[in-house]
Amino acid sequence: MKIEITHEPINTEELTKSLIHNEYGGVDIFIGNIRQFTGEIETEKIEYTTYKKMAEKEMQKLADKVLAKGMDVVMVHRVGELQLGDIAVFIGVAAPHRAEAFENCQFLIDELKRTVPIWKKEYDRDKIRWGGLED
Repeated sequence: MKIEITHEPINTEELTKSLIHNEYGGVDIFIGNIRQFTGEIETEKIEYTTYKKMAEKEMQKLADKVLAKGMDVVMVHRVGELQLGDIAVFIGVAAPHRAEAFENCQFLIDELKRTVPIWKKEYDRDKIRWGGLED
């Protein structure tokens, strides 16, 4: 299990290897990177900020829900200024079966975005947006 907020680039290969265990048959991974276009909006870079101690505590609460089901979890989110193509988040779940891994990986990324205090400042061609597009 690994929970971390970091300023450093995310090493996806190392994190993926940490999820391979003999007792698990399925590993699901979500990698979120900085994309150039969201519809017609062109992004130049994104800056993520957080209160690290609080964010990691909230990430741990989410991970604990999955760990309690007998799975392994890796959650790493990068903060600071990220450029196009940089990896912002890595979520991985190792489970006895693939369906559990898929379901719980999606749960973690969805809940991380919804509940963990990480703020996103998007530098787009036309203006600066906080938190992305509004629904």
